[in-house]
Amino acid sequence: MHVPDGFINAPVSAVAGVVAAGAVAVSLKGARRELDEKTAPLAGLVAAFIFAVQMLNFPVAAGTSGHLLGGALAAILVGPYTGILCISVVLLMQGILFADGGLTALGVNILDMGIVTTVVAYALFRGLVGLLPRTRRSMTGAAFVAALVSVPAAACAFTLMYWIGGTTDIPIGKVFTAMVGVHVLIGIGEAVITALTVGAVIAVRPDLVHGARGLTAPLKLRIDGELVDAPAPEPVAAAPAARSNRGLWATGLVTALVLAGFVSFYASASPDGLEKVAGDQGIDKKAEEHASKDSPLADYGVKDISDARISGGLAGVIGVGATLVVGSGAFYVVTRRRRAKDEPADGTTRTDEKV
Repeated sequence: MHVPDGFINAPVSAVAGVVAAGAVAVSLKGARRELDEKTAPLAGLVAAFIFAVQMLNFPVAAGTSGHLLGGALAAILVGPYTGILCISVVLLMQGILFADGGLTALGVNILDMGIVTTVVAYALFRGLVGLLPRTRRSMTGAAFVAALVSVPAAACAFTLMYWIGGTTDIPIGKVFTAMVGVHVLIGIGEAVITALTVGAVIAVRPDLVHGARGLTAPLKLRIDGELVDAPAPEPVAAAPAARSNRGLWATGLVTALVLAGFVSFYASASPDGLEKVAGDQGIDKKAEEHASKDSPLADYGVKDISDARISGGLAGVIGVGATLVVGSGAFYVVTRRRRAKDEPADGTTRTDEKV
C-alpha cells in the first residue's frame, strides 16, 4: 500500500507529513520506556524482518497481490511507540533506496502504514488480551485479529486522505468499496504472518515480546501445604538468557536474509491492492515519477546486473542490511538517551524515593 507521489495533493501531503513527524517525535520519547539493552537489538531486527517480508507479495485475487504492512507485528513484538519507529525506518529505506513509495508522500505512508496500523492493531490487541485468558494461544489469536483489522483500517485511512486531497475526480464510494474489499483479503495474509511470527517468538522467549509481558505466571512452591512464590533466580542465571538473546537475533536475521535474498524471487508479480485499485479506478492518472527512480536499487534490483534472480536477491540482502543498521542505530541512541536520563552525572541511579 505504498502511496506514490501524485495520488494526494501537496497541501494534504504536507499536513500528513506534519502529523507523521509529530507522531515520530512522540514515539521517540515513548520508545525510551519500551526499550532497554535487551530489547533494542530485537527492535532493529523487527524492522529488518518487516522489510524482508514486505518483499513477499502473495496473491489474494485474480491479478491482485498483497504484502505485509507490519504495524501489528511491530507493535506486539516491541511496543506501539517502537513499532511506529520500525515502520518509519522501513518506509524511509524503501523510499530512498528502492523508489518504493513517493518521497513527497512519505508522511502519507507513515501515517497510513505506520501510525494507523500500529495504533489500531495494538489497541485491539490489548483489548482482546484483557478479555481472554493470558495464554500463548489467546495471545496468538489476539495478534491474528488485530493484524486482520489493521489492514482495512489503513485502507479506510487512505480513502479518507484521498477524499480530502485526491488529485483525480473519482467517486469516493467506488474508491472505498474497492480499497476495503481487496484489503480485507490482504488482511487475512497479514493476520497469518503476524500470528505465526508472534506465536513462534512467544514459544521460545515470551519475555522479549512486549505484548506478552505478564504472560508467564510466577512459579509457585508448596511449603508446609501452602503455595508461595518461588524466590527470584540468582543474577548468575542471566548469562544463559543473554546467549539465548543472541541466538534468537541470529535466527531472525538469517530468516530475513533468506526471505529477502531467495524467497522473494518467487513472490507474486501482480500489482498490490492499492496499485490494482488505482489502475482500475483511475486514481493513478496524475501519478508522478519517483525522485529516486535512478537509484542503483530502484524497483528492488541492482543496476547493471542482468540476472533477475541475482539482482533481486542482492537488492533484498542490501535492503535488510541497511534497514538493520539504520534501525539498530536509531534504537541504540534511544536506549542511550534513556540510560543518560536515568543515571545522573555521579553515576548513581535515579530513584523516585525522597529522603
